Amino acid sequence: MKPAPFEYHAPETVADVVGLLAEYGDDAKPLAGGQSLVPMLAMRLTRFECLVDLNRVDELFGVAPRDGGIRIAAMTRQADVETDPVVAERVPLLHLATPHIGHFQIRNRGTIGGSIAHADPASEYPAVMLALDGTAEIASVSGTREVPAAEFFESTFMSALAADELLVAVRFPAWDQPAGFAFDEIARRSGDFALAGAAVGIGLDSTGRIDRAAVGMLGVGPTPLRASTVESALMGLAVGDADPVEIGHLAAGDMEPVGDVHAGADYRRRAGSTLVGRVLARALSQLSQEANGG
Repeated sequence: MKPAPFEYHAPETVADVVGLLAEYGDDAKPLAGGQSLVPMLAMRLTRFECLVDLNRVDELFGVAPRDGGIRIAAMTRQADVETDPVVAERVPLLHLATPHIGHFQIRNRGTIGGSIAHADPASEYPAVMLALDGTAEIASVSGTREVPAAEFFESTFMSALAADELLVAVRFPAWDQPAGFAFDEIARRSGDFALAGAAVGIGLDSTGRIDRAAVGMLGVGPTPLRASTVESALMGLAVGDADPVEIGHLAAGDMEPVGDVHAGADYRRRAGSTLVGRVLARALSQLSQEANGG
């Protein structure tokens, strides 16, 4: 099939983009990498009167250190996130999650902002953003605002972005402490959408006990979710005292899985709990090796 007819605009500044979004409202749609939007248009699962192509807006590209953390402009390609040394150093969890996104051809065109704005609960970046308490920078003709990840994802494919707003960047805070990170997911085939997945970060205080825990989950609810029960269970434990399998099972209580043609709700719950335990084990092992100088 072919898309329904639409107007095409290719602005070169954020100001021009938000001007078009304000003018057309719900009839307009920003076009980033197009990895989700273009197939949906082609199959006529959605239609818009106007597409606003973001690929000529230079200010929407790039990675920069910010307040010890990092700021990634929305049109930065996933392939660039995957290979950027600043990302690997300052946000290791984002670096670990990126290779799980589709195939390298997908990552060559897909963007971090497009993935987050799309708000697919089975996507990797939304779960990482939520786990790490990232912040969305949003622009409109009225000005700019910031939305924390905990308030950004509202429902399946629904975010805090209004029709006249544009996601311009995502910020991730620094972890200024010894920390371990891990990511994993389950899919029917490599590159398919995840049936379940987990992202974890664990930080230690000066006595070697866990004082920071971040556990994000994907594919097990209408939005990315935090495994707050798991995070609470980890707090105050020494690395060697944490049983990742037992604590991972607690994640089942934080999930809201729904069955579909790909997997049932019970399967997603079991798979998600197993994955949380698996990534916890990896992060804890990383911390143990660093403590032993390995």
